[in-house]
Amino acid sequence: MYGAAGPPARSASAPSVRSARRPSTPATGVSFMNNQKQQKPTLSGQRFKTRKRDEKERFDPTQFQDCIIQGLSETGSDLEAVAKFLDASGAKLDYRRYAETLFDILVAGGMLAPGGTLADDMMRTDVCVFAAQEDLETMQAFAQVFNKLIRRYKYLEKGFEDEVKKLLLFLKGFSESERNKLAMLTGVLLANGTLNASILNSLYNENLVKEGVSAAFAVKLFKSWINEKDINAVASSLRRVSMDNRLMELFPANKQSVEHFTKYFTEAGLKELSEYVRNQQTIGARKELQKELQEQMSRGDPFKDIILYVKEEMKKNNIPEPVVIGLIWSSVMSTVEWNKKEELVAEQAIKHLKQYSPLLAAFTTQGQSELTLLLKIQEYCYDNIHFMKAFQKIVVLFYKAEVLSEEPILKWYKDAHVAKGKSVFLEQMKKFVEWLKNAEEESESEAEEGD
Repeated sequence: MYGAAGPPARSASAPSVRSARRPSTPATGVSFMNNQKQQKPTLSGQRFKTRKRDEKERFDPTQFQDCIIQGLSETGSDLEAVAKFLDASGAKLDYRRYAETLFDILVAGGMLAPGGTLADDMMRTDVCVFAAQEDLETMQAFAQVFNKLIRRYKYLEKGFEDEVKKLLLFLKGFSESERNKLAMLTGVLLANGTLNASILNSLYNENLVKEGVSAAFAVKLFKSWINEKDINAVASSLRRVSMDNRLMELFPANKQSVEHFTKYFTEAGLKELSEYVRNQQTIGARKELQKELQEQMSRGDPFKDIILYVKEEMKKNNIPEPVVIGLIWSSVMSTVEWNKKEELVAEQAIKHLKQYSPLLAAFTTQGQSELTLLLKIQEYCYDNIHFMKAFQKIVVLFYKAEVLSEEPILKWYKDAHVAKGKSVFLEQMKKFVEWLKNAEEESESEAEEGD
């Protein structure tokens, strides 16, 4: 078939047919596969490349600390240089992994042990908050260091918040000067939005409260916070995290009163915070009063019991009568489902309000209370369109029931009314006001004749 030339020569690299065959089983009866398992190969002199994600890096905060402290020692006390060093080091060092160590160093000068102490055998640095001067200007400068660092490495935001919560729990382990510096720094950071007011929850720790540490720390913190912003901004931040009604918890249970809080913070130079807390307490007391009023009315409690309860709450929470009459009006108007037909709602309102007039009369003993009630009626009738034509009828009813008197009605008509529905309501009241004026003039004439 190949002719005279014969078969082609086999290449030296081509495998022989025999070598491709499966070797026969040895006579000993031990399988080849078993031999393979027993005779494991020995690796020597070879390196195998592993995937980077399979490598487990050893957690070594000490080495990280040494790098940071060495770099800080080279910057000295120049905080601009410190900020630049921290910015650059984030590209080389694992800030995400060692966030707690990083912030420990920047605040306390080294890694903190549980309780807030610095370990004796660790490196330390004086380029930190605790070693700085105890004044607001210095703390503002340090706040800028933290701001720049966290803006540059956003992932540090959560770690920094956790760090501050921890530091607040460690307050007893710090000196008074260190606590003051941390308080001022925290106030500045709360003001510029680097920190969220929820970190203040740490101050409610039982031991810190009991020993007066929380209240003393809060004084310095709020002073720097209000200095950066104002009480309205502070109040807004507290409201967002539902802490606006918890400030009295900075004191032990037996001292959680408006009087004690006001005295303590006013004497510390924080009168605006004292007034804010007093107002919050009053608002809270008013809400509770209105809630209880509505429940008592729904149950149909006797008016004498309701009046007694309201007067006790007024005295206890220092709530003025004009405020109370507004709460009673709102409660009375919310206890009934009003008819949707305008021609029927006025009749329904008169019947309902006549029933409650003795309760309203008990809290209109002052001219200002009567005027407040008139304004509440005006606003209600304007805001609820079906009541627009009922305004004059309600006022006349209350006049006859001795809830309202001539002078406040005349004052309302002349210049004390509000803009809501003014032209409509003044027109409704025109004839009645004229009658009041005439009646008043007749009374004066009769009095003069009697003299």
